[in-house]
Amino acid sequence: MIGLLIAIVSMVIVLSVVVTVHELGHYWAARACGVAIDRFSIGFGAPLVSWRDKRGVEWRIASIPLGGYVRFSGDENAASVPDQNDLDAMKREIADREGAAALKQYFHFKPVWQRAIIAAAGPVANFILAILVFAVMQVTIGDLKTQVIVQAVEPRSAAEVAGFKPADVIVKMDGKAVESYRDVSAYVSLRAKLPVQFTVQRAQQMVELTATPTLVEQKDEIAGRVKVGRLGVSLGGRGYFERSSVWMAIPRATAQVWDMLKTIGFYLGRLVTGQLPADQISGIIGIGKTAGAVTQASVEGAPDVKTMIIRTVASQAILIASLSVSIGFMNLLPIPVLDGGHLLLYAYEAVFRRPLRADFQAAGFRAGLALILCFMLFAAWNDLNRYDVFKFIGGLFT
Repeated sequence: MIGLLIAIVSMVIVLSVVVTVHELGHYWAARACGVAIDRFSIGFGAPLVSWRDKRGVEWRIASIPLGGYVRFSGDENAASVPDQNDLDAMKREIADREGAAALKQYFHFKPVWQRAIIAAAGPVANFILAILVFAVMQVTIGDLKTQVIVQAVEPRSAAEVAGFKPADVIVKMDGKAVESYRDVSAYVSLRAKLPVQFTVQRAQQMVELTATPTLVEQKDEIAGRVKVGRLGVSLGGRGYFERSSVWMAIPRATAQVWDMLKTIGFYLGRLVTGQLPADQISGIIGIGKTAGAVTQASVEGAPDVKTMIIRTVASQAILIASLSVSIGFMNLLPIPVLDGGHLLLYAYEAVFRRPLRADFQAAGFRAGLALILCFMLFAAWNDLNRYDVFKFIGGLFT
């Protein structure tokens, strides 16, 4: 019960931070473009706490802490997915009620490039959050650096077939320098059934080896049962943490976020093309389980309260940054309802000089919402299976 409570609290904190930053991106971009804003909500549903600022914006913390939104003035109107006829009618209504000068503060009457900036600002804010978190981590803790040495090679494994030998030092993978054993594990896990070119140092020579990781299912303490690529080697080597200067932290953190985005895109591409099983997709339950497990791992074994707090804050910050990158990426997908879907509509409007018909937009949003809901249900089903919830429930009745 305590573990479940920790998971729920950790998930709410992590999601709230990531979503709030995302919506603040939309909010500040809209403010910069002179758009009138009615409401900024953290969460959905009935408000628990609400207040208005001097600009008349209602700020609220709602009862369902699984998202958030910014509502621009006029968005409660059915013309929130307008076509040209809707815009003309809306323009006349506002001009009659508030005067023609008031039109410039409404989102739908802003130039298409400003609307695109506002839509893109949410994901961009997520990326900026991740960059700042990783930059702070590089300055305070540093990056793990390790000489990656092969300690042992499993018989009949992909590594043995490729020709790996104990004492080999892994220098590069597909031409990319290896800085720690974490790099090898993360890279190989996503490349089951794909050939990977390794450069290893053997004695005084550089040797090129090609290995194709096998797809295996294994139990992970945090992620549950997962299917990953496996090379079949035990890695070792003395490591140290290399701190970055303040001046180099931002560029390095930016490169780290870019690498994460490329990894997400690569993994998603393999899922869509059927090269990896779709049952690896995780959702809100997986996020909660990961957040709870990371928090518990930070607390357990800490010699004192100060160390426990530092470990917890650091682990949660890294989790927030990683999730922020993922949410920013997913929101840029060209699916109606998501920011990427809005950007697609604005691109259409910029090319054809008029918005897509409202009935087409509405149909697209309904289809997009249905797709997102199906995805969430599918991900939840995967999470329940991954953590053996159904086996646990079945065991209660046997």
